[in-house]
Amino acid sequence: MTESTQIKAAVLIPVYNNPETIRDVTAKTLMFHPNVIVVDDGSDTEVSGLISGLDVAVLRHPQNMGKGSAILKGAAMARSMGFTHIITIDADGQHDPSDIPKMLSAIEKTPDSIIVGKRNFSNADVPRSSVFGRGFSNFWLRVQTGRSVGDSQSGFRAYPLYLLNELKLSERHYSFEVEVLVKAIWAGVNVIDVDVTVYYPPGDKRVTHFKAFRDNLRISILNTKLTMRSVLPWPHRKIVFDIIKNRSVSIWHPVKSIRRLLTENATPHKIAIAGGIGVFLGALPLIACHMIVIIMVTSFFRLNKVVALSSSQLCMPPFMPAICIEAGYFMRNWSFLTEISIETIGYQAIDRLYEWLIGSLIVGPVAGIITGLILFLMAIVIRKGTDGIARK
Repeated sequence: MTESTQIKAAVLIPVYNNPETIRDVTAKTLMFHPNVIVVDDGSDTEVSGLISGLDVAVLRHPQNMGKGSAILKGAAMARSMGFTHIITIDADGQHDPSDIPKMLSAIEKTPDSIIVGKRNFSNADVPRSSVFGRGFSNFWLRVQTGRSVGDSQSGFRAYPLYLLNELKLSERHYSFEVEVLVKAIWAGVNVIDVDVTVYYPPGDKRVTHFKAFRDNLRISILNTKLTMRSVLPWPHRKIVFDIIKNRSVSIWHPVKSIRRLLTENATPHKIAIAGGIGVFLGALPLIACHMIVIIMVTSFFRLNKVVALSSSQLCMPPFMPAICIEAGYFMRNWSFLTEISIETIGYQAIDRLYEWLIGSLIVGPVAGIITGLILFLMAIVIRKGTDGIARK
């Protein structure tokens, strides 16, 4: 969005078989916001009759198509009506419409962000399954994106409509709410938490359409796909920072790669740390596991995976293993190997694993620090050059 775009939000209520709560939720929502769209996702009893007399727009799916489909259908309608954002709120009464002003305030402050209502789970009535599900989902989102979100399963959210139009989303059920967060973060979109209240009725009155086996299977399959995509060593398409056409990062084109990373809000010190860690981990004898370990470490510390993976290529055999084995042999015997050859670092590599390990604990950090310093200095010089060109 540009600064001149006027923000105009609608509240979207997707509903499927909530006849006892939908009218109350809709009426309360109207108390806090005048623009409301209700999407009836194939309910057994048509929602239009249940909320008759209320000034809202109503869409209906002839059959149940899933929460994600309902949100996307409502978003398309909101876009056609001239709205820039939607705020989604569940129809079961779990969310309090009085929190809508908080969401609107957050939209005003950061209109290009997704706003997620972080539910307060301190209430004793919160189901254990919801607490576990949120923690489980938050964990995988951090693995896949390197970012922490307080409540990745909350349905109380605010979306910029342009974002839903730009992202390639395949999920159409509850798994949609996980997919959209992960792919938005990959696209360079910020996700902001806003504290909201939550209400869960007693167990015998609680209505949920979440199918434990079917929907958990969908989410598990989705997490598998997202995790596999997150470890692939090429960058995601950016929406917010899509500035240059050539998006490759390679050790063979360091200047071009660093310039591209700087345009995506990567700082010189973060580029340096990621590169140094990549070289350090690349030096370790993590046979057939380097990529997995690098992805896990950089995800946990929120570092650039592509920089780390690209830098680790400097440690490809035979040179780095040979240096590490030589250093390890010297530390054990206070003398050097008389010959470094395919025999000593290839066929005997497993036999010399201990020497490789202890040598890499010395060589790896030193090489990592040197690589990090070089990347830092290059990034500083390139950034100054880019800033100078921009000022001209």
